[in-house]
Amino acid sequence: MSKYILPVSVFGTVFGCAVLLKNHVTGGRCKSKATINGKTVVITGANTGIGKETAREMARRGGRIIMGCRDMEKCEEAAKEIRGKTLNPHVYACHLDLASMKSIRQFAERIKKEEQRVDILINNAGVMRCPAWKTEDGFDMQFGVNHLGHFLLTNLLLDKLKESAPSRVINLASLAHIVGKIDFEDLNWEKKKFDTKQAYCQSKLANVLFTRELAKRLQGTGVTVNAVHPGVVATELGRHTGLHQSQFSSSVLSPFFTLLVKSPELGAQPSIYLAVSEEVEGVTGQYYDVMTEKEPAPQALDEEAACRLWEVSSRLVGLEEEEQASKLNPPGDDQSNTAESHEQSPEQEHSAAQL
Repeated sequence: MSKYILPVSVFGTVFGCAVLLKNHVTGGRCKSKATINGKTVVITGANTGIGKETAREMARRGGRIIMGCRDMEKCEEAAKEIRGKTLNPHVYACHLDLASMKSIRQFAERIKKEEQRVDILINNAGVMRCPAWKTEDGFDMQFGVNHLGHFLLTNLLLDKLKESAPSRVINLASLAHIVGKIDFEDLNWEKKKFDTKQAYCQSKLANVLFTRELAKRLQGTGVTVNAVHPGVVATELGRHTGLHQSQFSSSVLSPFFTLLVKSPELGAQPSIYLAVSEEVEGVTGQYYDVMTEKEPAPQALDEEAACRLWEVSSRLVGLEEEEQASKLNPPGDDQSNTAESHEQSPEQEHSAAQL
């Protein structure tokens, strides 16, 4: 029997340390008991993972939940499940494909027409380390979905957010932003060899820069915006990382990985915290590592880069042209209400390749 004592002790020590480390990494749960009765919450990518758990908790707290998802079958199923478990009938599935500017505009128009208010916008959806795919509009998939898609959606919903103030915007970023670099000369990997890891890091840095620039532009409006790294979470986001694509990783590394990552329920806590906590009321332009405010990487503090990224992004998604058209055709002018103002010109469709 004594020969088993040492191995068992070692295993127990390792397991115990792993559990303690996991508890430290997860950051715990949102302690706020705040309810959000009468408030409308828009969450992207809410049919699975962190987004679904965030939607569930927001529904449990009494909110009116709009789940924006690409896969409507899964979204309807998730919405039905959440309604049943929370007994909140105000949970709705809406189609939103962040890889399509047209879909984003249609979703935003529906929200503006059908919803009286938007109190909380959680830009949760994302893709991670996928192949060299392109969006419907020709952008790198990770930059297009993770940054440009949410950039456009947020801007299209700003009037609703301002009307509903005090309101909050939460952008799901990542610790990966610390090694990110914004290549303004080749944002869409047209000139250099594609690197899926760097493409992801670039998009996550863009999330933080966007957060800081948006916060500056929203000063005095009552709308706050913050970015958050939710921690290492076991979700479908990592399906392209290759962790389970070998027998070694599946059999040896996977058990330890499971010990060190948090569940989607715990992964949703930072988003919930920033959405409802009284502690962060009025806080804006900040970066959170789980539920702790921290200074982001030096390149994320570059105000010139943040401003430039805003201007480039505005041009790529067509907002710049619309702003100019709006100045030429003030509200009330019939020409400003034509469908043409929402369509991309051939030049815009290919603008990504011209950077």
